[in-house]
Amino acid sequence: MWGDKENPIVNITFTFALEIIRFCEELENNRKFVISNQLLKSGTSIGAQVREAQNAESRADFVHKMKIAAKECDETIYWLSLCKEAYPLANCDILIAKAKEITLILSKIISTSKKSL
Repeated sequence: MWGDKENPIVNITFTFALEIIRFCEELENNRKFVISNQLLKSGTSIGAQVREAQNAESRADFVHKMKIAAKECDETIYWLSLCKEAYPLANCDILIAKAKEITLILSKIISTSKKSL
């Protein structure tokens, strides 16, 4: 897991970021620019932090970056939940479910990685 660039969480978060980009484009087409910008930042940051963690300087640095990814994922769930209530667009529930799944995976990675510190 640690230091391996080809692990599943890297791919999952990259794919999720692409889905967030597409969803934000739909929001922008509906002139929901402010929420789109917030969601785009948090939703794509998850994968960026996970990717950055793959080049961590230490296991503690790895855990720290994964914790940041988990926080970004939680923020993304918040923005998606607002979207669900304010603008009933397709895919919102699916994206929330995927973000929750990513949160669970990140929590397990963090927990496992902390044990070996």
